[in-house]
Amino acid sequence: MKTIKALGSKLQYVFLPFFTVYAANWSGEANVSTTFQIPSLPDVISFFIKFFFFLAGLAALLYLLLGAFGWVTSSGDKEAVKKAQDKIQAAVVGLVVIVVVLALMVTLEQFVFNKKFCLGISCPVNFSQYILLK
Repeated sequence: MKTIKALGSKLQYVFLPFFTVYAANWSGEANVSTTFQIPSLPDVISFFIKFFFFLAGLAALLYLLLGAFGWVTSSGDKEAVKKAQDKIQAAVVGLVVIVVVLALMVTLEQFVFNKKFCLGISCPVNFSQYILLK
């Protein structure tokens, strides 16, 4: 029993973000305590906005790597080198656009709207005062 309790106390730190089960007694009953909370709508919106920018950056980096790989494997073919250069140029432009949009959103959230209207990039989503629910 001591071994099970010791193992359970060590494993609870591994599985704490998901769930924790404590053994109550030998009768087979267990006290189940979940730490999962249903996220609010602003948390979900913030997650999707950040996830979109993450995917866009990842796609641009993968496209950059495809262009670099195409350039390396072009073996001197001028047309293949030109295609690879175009891919690399498009990926760099995509990364620059992502950075500019993020900087613009942070500037709008922090300075223009003074954290009263946030989309979840630099401050929590806050637009409840603009939604009319009756």
